[in-house]
Amino acid sequence: MTAQFHHVPVLAEPAIAGLEIISGGIYLDCTVGGGGHSSLILQAAENVRLVGIDRDEMAIAAATEKLTDYENRVTFWRGNFCEYKPAPNLLFDGILADLGVSSTQFDVAERGFSFRESGDLDMRMDNRQTLTAAEIVNHYKEVELANIFFKLGEERLSRRIARQIVEKRPFKTTLELANAISACVPASYRNGRIHPATRTFQALRIAVNRELESLEKWLTIAPNWLKTGGKIAVITFHSLEDRIVKHTFREDDRLQVLTKKVIIASDAEIKSNPRSRSAKLRLAQRIEQGA
Repeated sequence: MTAQFHHVPVLAEPAIAGLEIISGGIYLDCTVGGGGHSSLILQAAENVRLVGIDRDEMAIAAATEKLTDYENRVTFWRGNFCEYKPAPNLLFDGILADLGVSSTQFDVAERGFSFRESGDLDMRMDNRQTLTAAEIVNHYKEVELANIFFKLGEERLSRRIARQIVEKRPFKTTLELANAISACVPASYRNGRIHPATRTFQALRIAVNRELESLEKWLTIAPNWLKTGGKIAVITFHSLEDRIVKHTFREDDRLQVLTKKVIIASDAEIKSNPRSRSAKLRLAQRIEQGA
Protein backbone atom coordinates (compact mmCIF):
# COMPACT_ATOMS: atom_id res chain seq x y z
CA MET A 1 0.00 0.00 0.00
CA THR A 2 2.92 2.40 0.55
CA ALA A 3 3.55 2.75 -3.16
CA GLN A 4 0.01 4.09 -3.54
CA PHE A 5 0.44 6.81 -0.93
CA HIS A 6 0.70 10.14 -2.67
CA HIS A 7 0.47 13.60 -1.21
CA VAL A 8 1.87 16.70 -2.87
CA PRO A 9 3.06 19.09 -0.11
CA VAL A 10 0.95 22.23 -0.38
CA LEU A 11 2.37 25.72 0.24
CA ALA A 12 5.70 24.01 0.83
CA GLU A 13 7.91 26.95 -0.16
CA PRO A 14 6.34 29.60 2.13
CA ALA A 15 5.90 27.08 4.95
CA ILE A 16 9.55 25.99 4.96
CA ALA A 17 10.74 29.58 4.51
CA GLY A 18 8.49 30.71 7.36
CA LEU A 19 9.86 28.10 9.74
CA GLU A 20 13.41 29.38 9.07
CA ILE A 21 15.03 25.96 9.50
CA ILE A 22 18.34 26.13 11.42
CA SER A 23 21.34 23.77 11.41
CA GLY A 24 21.10 21.20 14.18
CA GLY A 25 17.49 22.15 14.85
CA ILE A 26 14.74 19.73 15.82
CA TYR A 27 11.32 19.94 14.18
CA LEU A 28 7.92 18.37 14.58
CA ASP A 29 5.74 17.50 11.60
CA CYS A 30 2.36 16.83 13.18
CA THR A 31 0.81 15.48 9.97
CA VAL A 32 3.67 13.72 8.25
CA GLY A 33 1.56 12.25 5.43
CA GLY A 34 3.86 10.79 2.80
CA GLY A 35 6.80 12.78 4.15
CA GLY A 36 6.73 15.62 1.61
CA HIS A 37 7.05 18.57 3.99
CA SER A 38 9.32 16.55 6.29
CA SER A 39 11.83 15.82 3.54
CA LEU A 40 12.02 19.54 2.73
CA ILE A 41 12.60 20.39 6.40
CA LEU A 42 15.39 17.81 6.63
CA GLN A 43 17.02 19.16 3.45
CA ALA A 44 16.82 22.80 4.50
CA ALA A 45 19.84 22.82 6.84
CA GLU A 46 22.62 20.62 8.22
CA ASN A 47 21.93 17.94 10.83
CA VAL A 48 18.25 18.68 11.21
CA ARG A 49 16.29 16.18 13.31
CA LEU A 50 12.58 15.54 13.00
CA VAL A 51 9.67 13.83 14.72
CA GLY A 52 6.83 12.84 12.38
CA ILE A 53 3.28 12.20 13.57
CA ASP A 54 0.31 10.73 11.72
CA ARG A 55 -2.83 8.78 12.58
CA ASP A 56 -2.69 6.84 9.35
CA GLU A 57 -0.54 3.69 9.24
CA MET A 58 -0.24 4.03 5.45
CA ALA A 59 1.17 7.53 5.92
CA ILE A 60 3.72 6.41 8.51
CA ALA A 61 4.84 3.54 6.26
CA ALA A 62 5.14 5.82 3.23
CA ALA A 63 7.01 8.51 5.16
CA THR A 64 9.39 5.92 6.61
CA GLU A 65 10.17 4.78 3.08
CA LYS A 66 10.55 8.31 1.69
CA LEU A 67 12.79 9.47 4.52
CA THR A 68 15.00 6.39 4.64
CA ASP A 69 18.13 8.48 3.88
CA TYR A 70 17.49 10.40 7.09
CA GLU A 71 16.44 7.46 9.26
CA ASN A 72 18.99 8.18 11.98
CA ARG A 73 17.58 11.70 12.32
CA VAL A 74 13.86 10.88 12.14
CA THR A 75 11.49 9.25 14.61
CA PHE A 76 7.80 8.54 14.11
CA TRP A 77 4.81 8.47 16.43
CA ARG A 78 1.44 7.14 15.28
CA GLY A 79 -1.62 8.79 16.75
CA ASN A 80 -3.69 11.97 16.97
CA PHE A 81 -1.38 14.99 17.21
CA CYS A 82 -3.39 16.39 20.12
CA GLU A 83 -2.49 13.29 22.16
CA TYR A 84 1.26 13.47 21.50
CA LYS A 85 3.53 14.01 24.49
CA PRO A 86 7.13 15.01 23.74
CA ALA A 87 9.93 13.39 25.70
CA PRO A 88 10.79 15.26 28.93
CA ASN A 89 12.71 18.49 28.30
CA LEU A 90 12.31 18.16 24.52
CA LEU A 91 11.48 21.48 22.84
CA PHE A 92 11.22 22.10 19.10
CA ASP A 93 12.64 24.84 16.91
CA GLY A 94 9.59 24.58 14.68
CA ILE A 95 6.26 22.79 14.34
CA LEU A 96 4.26 22.17 11.15
CA ALA A 97 0.73 20.87 10.69
CA ASP A 98 -0.79 20.37 7.23
CA LEU A 99 -4.46 19.62 7.90
CA GLY A 100 -5.30 18.48 4.38
CA VAL A 101 -6.52 15.00 3.52
CA SER A 102 -3.96 13.19 1.36
CA SER A 103 -4.61 12.25 -2.25
CA THR A 104 -4.35 8.59 -1.28
CA GLN A 105 -7.03 8.88 1.37
CA PHE A 106 -9.34 10.28 -1.31
CA ASP A 107 -8.22 7.93 -4.06
CA VAL A 108 -8.31 4.57 -2.25
CA ALA A 109 -12.02 3.81 -2.61
CA GLU A 110 -12.30 1.37 0.28
CA ARG A 111 -11.35 4.10 2.75
CA GLY A 112 -14.65 5.86 2.04
CA PHE A 113 -13.44 9.47 1.86
CA SER A 114 -14.66 9.99 -1.71
CA PHE A 115 -17.74 9.11 -3.74
CA ARG A 116 -15.95 8.94 -7.10
CA GLU A 117 -15.97 5.16 -6.70
CA SER A 118 -18.02 2.89 -4.49
CA GLY A 119 -16.43 2.17 -1.12
CA ASP A 120 -17.34 1.39 2.45
CA LEU A 121 -18.67 4.26 4.58
CA ASP A 122 -15.52 4.36 6.68
CA MET A 123 -13.62 7.71 6.61
CA ARG A 124 -11.36 6.82 9.57
CA MET A 125 -7.88 8.30 9.41
CA ASP A 126 -6.91 5.86 12.15
CA ASN A 127 -8.42 2.43 11.56
CA ARG A 128 -7.94 1.55 15.25
CA GLN A 129 -10.87 3.77 16.24
CA THR A 130 -14.37 2.34 16.30
CA LEU A 131 -16.48 5.27 15.04
CA THR A 132 -17.06 5.19 11.26
CA ALA A 133 -19.16 7.21 8.82
CA ALA A 134 -21.54 4.24 8.57
CA GLU A 135 -22.25 4.44 12.30
CA ILE A 136 -23.12 8.14 12.03
CA VAL A 137 -25.17 7.84 8.84
CA ASN A 138 -27.14 4.78 9.86
CA HIS A 139 -27.70 5.39 13.58
CA TYR A 140 -27.63 9.10 14.45
CA LYS A 141 -30.92 10.95 14.86
CA GLU A 142 -32.14 13.21 12.06
CA VAL A 143 -31.52 16.39 14.06
CA GLU A 144 -27.98 15.23 14.92
CA LEU A 145 -27.23 14.57 11.26
CA ALA A 146 -28.62 17.96 10.22
CA ASN A 147 -26.47 19.71 12.83
CA ILE A 148 -23.33 17.89 11.66
CA PHE A 149 -23.97 18.76 8.01
CA PHE A 150 -24.76 22.40 8.79
CA LYS A 151 -22.00 23.08 11.31
CA LEU A 152 -19.16 21.00 9.86
CA GLY A 153 -20.05 21.10 6.18
CA GLU A 154 -21.74 24.51 6.05
CA GLU A 155 -24.44 22.71 4.07
CA ARG A 156 -27.50 24.96 3.64
CA LEU A 157 -29.74 22.00 2.72
CA SER A 158 -28.69 20.09 5.83
CA ARG A 159 -32.22 19.37 7.08
CA ARG A 160 -33.44 18.11 3.72
CA ILE A 161 -30.41 15.84 3.31
CA ALA A 162 -30.69 14.52 6.88
CA ARG A 163 -34.38 13.71 6.31
CA GLN A 164 -33.56 11.84 3.09
CA ILE A 165 -30.83 9.83 4.80
CA VAL A 166 -33.09 8.77 7.67
CA GLU A 167 -35.84 7.76 5.22
CA LYS A 168 -33.53 5.75 2.94
CA ARG A 169 -31.08 4.16 5.38
CA PRO A 170 -29.31 1.85 5.96
CA PHE A 171 -26.50 2.75 3.56
CA LYS A 172 -23.51 0.51 2.92
CA THR A 173 -21.45 2.39 0.32
CA THR A 174 -20.30 5.91 -0.49
CA LEU A 175 -22.05 5.86 -3.87
CA GLU A 176 -25.39 4.85 -2.34
CA LEU A 177 -25.17 7.79 0.03
CA ALA A 178 -24.01 10.27 -2.62
CA ASN A 179 -26.80 9.20 -4.99
CA ALA A 180 -29.43 9.56 -2.26
CA ILE A 181 -28.21 13.09 -1.53
CA SER A 182 -28.27 14.02 -5.22
CA ALA A 183 -31.80 12.69 -5.57
CA CYS A 184 -33.23 14.93 -2.84
CA VAL A 185 -31.78 18.31 -3.82
CA PRO A 186 -33.11 20.73 -6.46
CA ALA A 187 -31.84 20.41 -10.03
CA SER A 188 -30.04 23.75 -9.74
CA TYR A 189 -28.08 22.33 -6.78
CA ARG A 190 -27.19 19.16 -8.68
CA ASN A 191 -25.82 21.24 -11.53
CA GLY A 192 -23.73 23.51 -9.31
CA ARG A 193 -19.96 23.96 -9.20
CA ILE A 194 -19.45 21.04 -6.80
CA HIS A 195 -21.19 17.70 -6.37
CA PRO A 196 -24.22 18.08 -4.04
CA ALA A 197 -22.75 15.47 -1.65
CA THR A 198 -19.39 17.24 -1.24
CA ARG A 199 -20.23 19.26 1.87
CA THR A 200 -22.01 16.34 3.53
CA PHE A 201 -19.00 14.08 2.99
CA GLN A 202 -16.70 16.79 4.37
CA ALA A 203 -18.88 17.07 7.45
CA LEU A 204 -18.93 13.32 8.00
CA ARG A 205 -15.14 13.08 7.69
CA ILE A 206 -14.63 15.90 10.20
CA ALA A 207 -17.12 14.30 12.61
CA VAL A 208 -15.67 10.78 12.31
CA ASN A 209 -12.14 12.00 13.01
CA ARG A 210 -13.14 14.74 15.48
CA GLU A 211 -10.94 17.07 13.49
CA LEU A 212 -12.03 20.39 14.93
CA GLU A 213 -11.93 19.21 18.54
CA SER A 214 -8.46 17.76 17.93
CA LEU A 215 -7.26 20.99 16.31
CA GLU A 216 -8.57 23.14 19.17
CA LYS A 217 -6.95 20.92 21.80
CA TRP A 218 -3.65 20.76 19.87
CA LEU A 219 -3.48 24.55 19.47
CA THR A 220 -3.70 24.98 23.23
CA ILE A 221 -0.77 22.66 23.94
CA ALA A 222 1.54 22.90 20.90
CA PRO A 223 3.04 26.31 21.85
CA ASN A 224 4.37 24.65 25.03
CA TRP A 225 6.45 22.34 22.82
CA LEU A 226 8.33 25.27 21.21
CA LYS A 227 11.58 26.85 22.25
CA THR A 228 11.44 30.62 22.71
CA GLY A 229 11.72 31.98 19.17
CA GLY A 230 10.46 28.71 17.68
CA LYS A 231 7.83 28.92 14.97
CA ILE A 232 4.58 27.12 14.31
CA ALA A 233 3.05 26.80 10.83
CA VAL A 234 -0.49 25.55 10.16
CA ILE A 235 -1.95 24.85 6.72
CA THR A 236 -5.75 24.64 6.61
CA PHE A 237 -8.17 23.73 3.84
CA HIS A 238 -11.54 25.10 4.87
CA SER A 239 -12.88 28.13 6.64
CA LEU A 240 -13.78 26.35 9.89
CA GLU A 241 -10.17 25.28 10.48
CA ASP A 242 -8.70 28.59 9.36
CA ARG A 243 -11.00 30.54 11.66
CA ILE A 244 -9.90 28.45 14.65
CA VAL A 245 -6.20 28.89 13.84
CA LYS A 246 -6.53 32.62 13.16
CA HIS A 247 -8.32 33.41 16.40
CA THR A 248 -6.26 31.05 18.56
CA PHE A 249 -2.96 32.47 17.29
CA ARG A 250 -4.19 36.01 17.83
CA GLU A 251 -5.48 35.39 21.37
CA ASP A 252 -2.57 33.26 22.66
CA ASP A 253 -0.17 35.40 24.71
CA ARG A 254 2.56 32.79 24.18
CA LEU A 255 2.59 33.56 20.46
CA GLN A 256 3.31 36.45 18.14
CA VAL A 257 1.47 36.23 14.82
CA LEU A 258 3.85 36.37 11.86
CA THR A 259 1.25 36.29 9.09
CA LYS A 260 -0.84 39.45 9.41
CA LYS A 261 -2.32 38.41 6.07
CA VAL A 262 -2.96 34.74 5.40
CA ILE A 263 -0.70 33.09 2.79
CA ILE A 264 -2.42 31.34 -0.12
CA ALA A 265 -1.15 29.33 -3.08
CA SER A 266 0.26 31.08 -6.12
CA ASP A 267 -1.44 30.78 -9.50
CA ALA A 268 1.40 28.50 -10.62
CA GLU A 269 0.92 26.14 -7.66
CA ILE A 270 -2.85 26.03 -8.16
CA LYS A 271 -2.31 25.18 -11.82
CA SER A 272 0.07 22.32 -10.99
CA ASN A 273 -1.90 21.14 -7.94
CA PRO A 274 -5.58 22.19 -8.00
CA ARG A 275 -6.11 20.93 -4.43
CA SER A 276 -3.95 23.81 -3.22
CA ARG A 277 -6.68 26.28 -4.25
CA SER A 278 -8.31 26.31 -0.81
CA ALA A 279 -5.09 26.06 1.24
CA LYS A 280 -4.20 28.79 3.74
CA LEU A 281 -1.00 29.12 5.75
CA ARG A 282 -0.65 30.94 9.06
CA LEU A 283 2.56 31.29 11.09
CA ALA A 284 3.31 32.35 14.64
CA GLN A 285 6.38 32.54 16.87
CA ARG A 286 6.82 31.52 20.50
CA ILE A 287 7.70 34.49 22.67
CA GLU A 288 8.65 34.81 26.31
CA GLN A 289 5.56 34.82 28.53
CA GLY A 290 4.61 38.44 29.18
CA ALA A 291 7.15 39.73 26.64
